[in-house]
Amino acid sequence: MTIRIGNAPCSWGVEFADDPRNPPWRSVLKDCAAAGYGGIELGPVGFMPEDPAVLADALAEHRLALIGGVVFRAFHDPDAWEDVLDGTIRTCKALAAHGAEHLVLIDSISPRRAPTAGRASEAEQMEKAEWTAYRDRIAESARIGAEEYGLTVGIHAHAGGFMDFEPELERLLSEVDERLLKICFDTGHHSYAGFDPVDFMRRYVGRISYMHFKDIDPAVKADVVANRTDFYTACGQGIFCNLGQGDVDFPAVRQVLLDAGFEGWCTVEQDCDPTLDISPIDDARANRAYLTSIGFT
Repeated sequence: MTIRIGNAPCSWGVEFADDPRNPPWRSVLKDCAAAGYGGIELGPVGFMPEDPAVLADALAEHRLALIGGVVFRAFHDPDAWEDVLDGTIRTCKALAAHGAEHLVLIDSISPRRAPTAGRASEAEQMEKAEWTAYRDRIAESARIGAEEYGLTVGIHAHAGGFMDFEPELERLLSEVDERLLKICFDTGHHSYAGFDPVDFMRRYVGRISYMHFKDIDPAVKADVVANRTDFYTACGQGIFCNLGQGDVDFPAVRQVLLDAGFEGWCTVEQDCDPTLDISPIDDARANRAYLTSIGFT
């Protein structure tokens, strides 16, 4: 069994391709390799060059594989469908050009849900017709990735969106064909939502195609949930701590993967605010060392 460990541009504060605070893409590749990772995600499409030759040379220079990419757009908003479709197709093309495997779909943060991140009992729910259209938009992006580009597509629950809490994720999984849509499971967002990531993994590991490793500082989580702090402010307050320093039981996560014979990539994601006085490469090194210490080679 082979589990490979990668990292992602969000660990360097890259959330949106056009954010002027973003570090240079080449420096992110350099840091990722220097910190001991064998692969990296694409980041938001447009952050790294969409010219395959330019990116291929840079990946080869740093001996990095391209693992996958994320479509983090407003699936919940019917008026944003053209933007979602643009992100889907451009990301699929970029991934296919480099032999990457994983397309990850994330419903972006909604003003209707942001105040109740981490508060499942208070969160607004979609009416049946709105849910059906929402589900179908996710399914169509999944179909494009799987059938037109040969990618493995995973849904990723995310704080502040309409795909946040465990019951919503389970409902979607029950309504969309598993051949089209699997799970990119993020340990940190599941904890942020108020649910047990290890318990969910035990029940759904057969549908998990890809992992995001993220940890949660329980004290910060309690504070931001109580104060209805928005997601990006919570990132700035350090809700996503270094692996092994939060409430996610990573040795148990590893054991679930081992017991299931999981093979593939597990990608570290430590979302951060790029304007803060932090050192992403030091965190990346610390996270890689922690994973090695608990048996991930």
